[in-house]
Amino acid sequence: MKVCVVGAGSIGATIGAKLSAAGEQVCLLARGAHLEALRSQGLQFVDRVGSRSGTYRLPASAEPSDFGPQDVVVIALKAYSVPAMLPRLAPLVDSGTVVLPALNGLPWWYFYRSGGPYEGMRLRSLDPGGTMDAALDCARVIGCVVHLAAEVVQPGRVQHTAGRRLIVGEPDGSDSPRLRRIQAALQAADFDCEASGRIRRDIWTKLIGNLSFNPVAALTGYRMDQICNDAEVLDVIREVLREGIEVAGRLDVEIGITVDQRIEVARQLGAARISMLQDLEQRRPLELAAIVGVVIELAELTRVPVPSARVLHALVQARARALGIPV
Repeated sequence: MKVCVVGAGSIGATIGAKLSAAGEQVCLLARGAHLEALRSQGLQFVDRVGSRSGTYRLPASAEPSDFGPQDVVVIALKAYSVPAMLPRLAPLVDSGTVVLPALNGLPWWYFYRSGGPYEGMRLRSLDPGGTMDAALDCARVIGCVVHLAAEVVQPGRVQHTAGRRLIVGEPDGSDSPRLRRIQAALQAADFDCEASGRIRRDIWTKLIGNLSFNPVAALTGYRMDQICNDAEVLDVIREVLREGIEVAGRLDVEIGITVDQRIEVARQLGAARISMLQDLEQRRPLELAAIVGVVIELAELTRVPVPSARVLHALVQARARALGIPV
């Protein structure tokens, strides 16, 4: 398959390198010093989870127009970068192209073919300008939930540090041929890839973890193992997890996992440096809207009190402002 990875950072580069190693035709979209390094020396990929380490000399550009139509477009950007990028993806897309958004937080397409009273609703936290549905037909989308940790060590050098689980699913829960093709390609690329008939449940299972662990990491500087070994901090985590589970339940999503089970899932990531902490340390914008703000918006919609999530949201916003990071 022809695969374009839009956003060849930590997660995107990991997916791209492993798909390339499995024989797929991969190209990368990146920018800045990272792009220059990809062009001059290739993607230096360190695989601490599997056996795909190596230098991958893949076509790389800042412009989608440099590449033709693709079979699959993997969007691995920060959530706040997606609205501006979607209109630029047209050169990569034809009638058969599948778009796989491998994003943190709640995806913009969440209420597409969701059924129920909120079918087709636009969330202002994710799409404040109301432009995303017009920029990309959601019929192209297959949902994706990423359970792995990776890091850009320096421009052009990425290491995969923990986890290899990916979950993919059609927005309407169907079992389609294109879904099975994507699953097979990712399995061949050394990912534990599950095809799910309940992708929104899988999104929420990860989201409640992001909702709690990401802000706490940003505020404390803790790695995942440090959070999981601090009893008092875990009390805060548990409260936020409960709030997230309540909001999901009001949207008819039964997560099917307890608070302590979700903490154990996080514990398996070991000493991973959580993405929001990495962004804060690098003085990059935070994915606060897609991870916390959107849950607060949905809590207001469904009339669920989320006091702990609101406190974390306010404190992380204040921390970002103090460091001069746009929020």
